[in-house]
Amino acid sequence: MNDALKSFLEGLDSLAQDCESRKGQACSLKELDELRIEFLGRKGKLAQSMGQLGRLDATEKPAGGKKANEVKQCITTLLDAWQAELSQAESGRALSRFDPTMPGRRPWAGSLHPVTLVMDEICDVLTGLGFEHAAGPEVENDWNNFEALNIPPEHPARDMQDTLYVSERIVLRTHTSPMQIRSMLKRQPPLAVIAPGKVYRRDSDLTHTPMFHQIEGLLVDHNVSMGDLRGTLTAFVRQLFGARTEVRFRPSFFPFTEPSAEVDISCVLCGGAGSRDGSTCRVCKGTGWVEILGCGMVDPNVFRSVGYDAELYTGFAFGLGIERVAMLKYGIGDLRMFFENDVRFLEQFA
Repeated sequence: MNDALKSFLEGLDSLAQDCESRKGQACSLKELDELRIEFLGRKGKLAQSMGQLGRLDATEKPAGGKKANEVKQCITTLLDAWQAELSQAESGRALSRFDPTMPGRRPWAGSLHPVTLVMDEICDVLTGLGFEHAAGPEVENDWNNFEALNIPPEHPARDMQDTLYVSERIVLRTHTSPMQIRSMLKRQPPLAVIAPGKVYRRDSDLTHTPMFHQIEGLLVDHNVSMGDLRGTLTAFVRQLFGARTEVRFRPSFFPFTEPSAEVDISCVLCGGAGSRDGSTCRVCKGTGWVEILGCGMVDPNVFRSVGYDAELYTGFAFGLGIERVAMLKYGIGDLRMFFENDVRFLEQFA
């Protein structure tokens, strides 16, 4: 064995001994990783020693390479054993700090969105009054969304809807009223249905969004009168906002109902006084009333569109915006809060 090979082998032996003597310096897994890099890294001590392998004669390189592999395996075994010891020790320390008598951490509890909560509450009240739940597509044809509801192509109400068109005759529904048509086409009277869902309009500002939620209600039978409409909606509003809520009906216009009305309730913030804490109420603007929904008796033209006998049947319809009701019930002043997904806002409903 020549001097070069002897020196090379002695250097590898001292490297293994050096690593073994360093055991006490690694007191944590992080320090052990640093030690592993120092000896076995790409620029570590073993790699530096391996760089001298090229200086050996061709006949001596196999012996040098074999020794280098043995030393690498020895160092790896030592480091793995130390890692197992340190891992066990850290687990033991963690267990020693664990107190099983301490209360556990409660996970954050999510909740339904306030719009969903209000929609569910409204549906519960109306189904309790005898209405059935109906559902339909959000992408509608022009006939269901407009023409069958007494809104022909030249009708000015189409401008009021600010429609989002998919094609010339296909739209994103601008209201849930098409469910009136779909329900009446499927069955004969008597029927009483509600249709909650999303609606879409080309509108976006502080008080409007391109997508919002509505609930449509429809009742058709023999001898249905405006008195039935008033009684049903008064009972509905008082179950939703409280038995002492005042209700008034104002004449209005909707293409698919005649006569038509808008329903106001006494202000939920000031109780109808028009002022609160000596200042004008911010909700009702001092009037004492807040508009809540639109309604009316179904227009005979709508009955003719679905093949109902307008001389034999009468009915009423109503519709309201869910976000509007949610803002009143929860005292929310900015419509955008429903869509910003701020957890600080949403967690209040958990």
